[in-house]
Amino acid sequence: MRVPMPKDAGNPERPSRVLPSSFTSARLRAVRLQPADFDELRRMHTDSAVMAHLGGVRDEKQTRDYLEVNLRHWRDFGFGLWIVYERRGFEPIGRALLRYLRVDGIDELEIGYALYQPYWGRGLATEIATACIDYGRRHLAGQRFFALVSPGNDASRRVLQKVGLQYLREFSLENTPHDLFGSESTRVPDGGSQDPRKEPPGTDVKNLRVEPPEAPS
Repeated sequence: MRVPMPKDAGNPERPSRVLPSSFTSARLRAVRLQPADFDELRRMHTDSAVMAHLGGVRDEKQTRDYLEVNLRHWRDFGFGLWIVYERRGFEPIGRALLRYLRVDGIDELEIGYALYQPYWGRGLATEIATACIDYGRRHLAGQRFFALVSPGNDASRRVLQKVGLQYLREFSLENTPHDLFGSESTRVPDGGSQDPRKEPPGTDVKNLRVEPPEAPS
């Protein structure tokens, strides 16, 4: 799944309380992005397998820009991108994302994820996506969620369908075409169509636990 980084997320209100900076699910642990994570982002951005559906590998400047945009989202709104580890592991295995995306002039909650190839095919992307939705519902009163997928990324389409998102329509971001998915409570814009490959939505990940807030760095 391509994780879009818009230059301006609009002007949604910041939550009135401090939000949890990390969370865990049955098998995973997600930790708030920090400036020191630049090297980890470079590792991911130069991995051709990971980046195949994320716009391709990125150079150092693109990674620095990506890091700064995501750090700014944390500073402005108190949530954003997390580095993901196995529950008892210390080596990053991917990333999770919950951030604002402008859709038809409205700042909506977008979920995103990426995993290194050895962790594909184990249901971890579904676990991340479900955990992000659960976090958004619990802490941001989110009622609907969106995601962008590169055309042809059938694996991500299946993940999103499992967590209850449906194909809505084509969506252009930075002059690049994507498939826009949204939760069932999302109105399909005029001209939208249902995904013929729709699958029944899945259930929430069990044992999701949100860690207490940490002091911002």
